[in-house]
Amino acid sequence: MILNVSGRCDVVGFYTEWFMNRYQEGYLDVRNPFYPKQVSRIYFEDVDGIVFCTKNPLPIIPYLNKIDKPILFHITLTPYKKDIEPNVIDKTKVIDGIKQISKILGPENVYVRYDPILLNDTYTIDYHIKAFQRVCELLDGYIKHIIISFVDDYKNVRNHQQNLKLREFSKEDYEQIGKNFSTVAKNHHMTIQTCFEQENLVEYGFIKRDCVDRNLAFHLTGKTKFKIWKARGCHCIEMVDVGVYNSCNHFCKYCYANYDEKKVNENRKQHNPHSSLLIGTLEKDDIIKIRKS
Repeated sequence: MILNVSGRCDVVGFYTEWFMNRYQEGYLDVRNPFYPKQVSRIYFEDVDGIVFCTKNPLPIIPYLNKIDKPILFHITLTPYKKDIEPNVIDKTKVIDGIKQISKILGPENVYVRYDPILLNDTYTIDYHIKAFQRVCELLDGYIKHIIISFVDDYKNVRNHQQNLKLREFSKEDYEQIGKNFSTVAKNHHMTIQTCFEQENLVEYGFIKRDCVDRNLAFHLTGKTKFKIWKARGCHCIEMVDVGVYNSCNHFCKYCYANYDEKKVNENRKQHNPHSSLLIGTLEKDDIIKIRKS
């Protein structure tokens, strides 16, 4: 079993204390987001590896030497300002965190996600090309792989369309991104791929790969028997997400996991770092099932 920590919220950025408490206790509980009375109990002894997904890796760095599981980081590093990412920390601090983690885990275990790419009058193709160049310059030698994606039509995106003022990508936009990003990544000794995109840009030198496929899972854990994550529609291996939707305080305007800011504030008030659940506590009528590999 591989834990995804997390695609539903930034556990590392906001809830590291909770995660490390659970790690010490040896287990954590996860509510099913579609059937809330169903709770999965996950014992860390059954965990083969952990994929940390975060925009702010700093809180977990002091604890990495206490985690005796294989670790892979997906760290999102985008060039947006407070109009798009209101509560994301200064990007120079994120870069410093990436460098620290690379020194601890090795460059092969730290992926940077330059995603999603969105376009408007402020964030133009030229803006992204220059920003991507800068990212690669600063992280040359610290990472080996970058993943990009393009903004999707999520509910949260539609809610903020008046502020985002997005424009659609043209064929020429994809071509410019493909050619420029591929060249820049290669010049800085990095491979680059898209994340489950129809425009995968392989014709411009991007590699075709899923974000966490069986080969990567084998590299991480030394094991091969991982199921494909059918619910995702791609060929990533199945992971267990420990997060909760509508609980991330970054409030990024393009986010798929936050779609009700009022609910985010309510959920965060229910967080208890000593609970087995990320948000709230167990109730008498909860049905707890042990999740096995």
